[in-house]
Amino acid sequence: MKKIIILLFISFAFSTNAQTFDITKYGAIGDAKTINTKAIQNTIDTCFKNGGGTVYVPAGIFMMGTVNLKSNVNLHLESGAILRGSADINDYLPVSGVHYGMFFTENSENITISGSGNIDANGGVFFDATKAKKIEWGGVTGTRQKENFRKVVDGSIGDGPIVPKERPYQTIIFSNCKRVTIKDVFITQSTFWTILIADCDSVLIDGIRLWTNMLAPNADGIDITSGKNITISNCDVRTGDDAIIVVGYASHFEVPGFKDLRHSSENINIINCNLQSASSAIRIGYFDHNSVRNINISNCNITNSTRGIGIFLRDQGSLENINVSNVNIETKLRTGDWWGNGEPIHISAVRGKVKVAGTETEKLGIIKNVTFSNVNCKAENGILVYGSEESRLQNINFKNVTFDFVDSKLNDVAGGNIDLRGCLDEKQQLFQRDIPGIYGQYVDNLTIEDFKLTWTGTRMPYFTNGIEINNFNDVRIANFKGSASPINKMAVPVLLENGTNADLVLDKKIIAKKINVKN
Repeated sequence: MKKIIILLFISFAFSTNAQTFDITKYGAIGDAKTINTKAIQNTIDTCFKNGGGTVYVPAGIFMMGTVNLKSNVNLHLESGAILRGSADINDYLPVSGVHYGMFFTENSENITISGSGNIDANGGVFFDATKAKKIEWGGVTGTRQKENFRKVVDGSIGDGPIVPKERPYQTIIFSNCKRVTIKDVFITQSTFWTILIADCDSVLIDGIRLWTNMLAPNADGIDITSGKNITISNCDVRTGDDAIIVVGYASHFEVPGFKDLRHSSENINIINCNLQSASSAIRIGYFDHNSVRNINISNCNITNSTRGIGIFLRDQGSLENINVSNVNIETKLRTGDWWGNGEPIHISAVRGKVKVAGTETEKLGIIKNVTFSNVNCKAENGILVYGSEESRLQNINFKNVTFDFVDSKLNDVAGGNIDLRGCLDEKQQLFQRDIPGIYGQYVDNLTIEDFKLTWTGTRMPYFTNGIEINNFNDVRIANFKGSASPINKMAVPVLLENGTNADLVLDKKIIAKKINVKN
């Protein structure tokens, strides 16, 4: 009993010694009108100078511009507390011709944002919701529908995206920080990317709700770039662009928060999350200067998304050791200038930058060691496994994947196309192609085991084979349960063309057609 009393006393002593700094004691007013940037910054600075503690935000609506968090500070939002971004762009710190968002923190450690309150970036005032943004990359001339591609018949803005005005950039930036925690808060109405974690080590993002306007372009959820030892868990992310991004950027156009550091992005876990996105629910890779490796995605639900999980190589940074398990994916076609075209799974490796001899841009990385297991898909476009002569995919595995390939009401205006936007070749950006259940090309060591494919409500003749693989080395297909598209009499369950070493373990009823295949 004495030991228990002593322990309770010690615990009480530590809790009473914890320092709390209430922003209202430093002049902040929660009236939804007063700009409290200086008062909130003063509270944070005082907390930091006193060795750290909790910066407390009580109930109320506190307007603000850009503030800097500091080491050993826990910004805690009480229930009913709202930190709302100012509607005036001039209240945000300018940098290189743009403006930071609400929080910018660099070269710090042991920082937390917590509580059940709301960080509201006030995005509604920084978009024109009456106009739809037009397709920019690659145009529509290569699509099946030409000028009618993703056209909205009734003259409305359809699925957007809406047109941005001059706006603050990322809502929350942590740059080159260690031991960062974002927990439980509700984050809404981003004007641009919501959370950027750049060059950080040891990050936990847990239990947050992050909802942006689903029509807002560039309103990403969580962007992890060139970071390591990071976990995103138990989150509900619904965004008007990619929900979660894992990349190896050292810089990215004019976007602030990057330091041009060269090191791998590694050891990243995404678990127990519910995700929705008007682009990719999870995107791995793009213009990566640094390699990305050791990523685990498990026990997640992806719904109402344009792409499910996308793995994109466009630069010298390689993408490797990626495991996806126990995930449900539902994707669909959309109108408007969103990247993606209904693929539940997209893997592609094509050049994104002009070759410059004798420099790093001459090289193109590779995608290797990728496994999808125990994945259920319901989608309006096929699974894409798209390597290139310059960068062949290596060791790609699908194990126990079910795929319900469903008809779309937008097939007339969007179906029958592949979207590789972000690549160098204009003809590859958006182009028409017949669509199998799984399409693969330029791939070595591809395994498809226990794959179940069904076609639901199929109408279009451009839906073809069950599985189609071109330009391959070492393909194994075992226990495939499915068929070719029921609408296309020329299609076959399995088509293999221009490859070596095809190991097929199939039911006798499954027709496998081979063209120029050597074993």
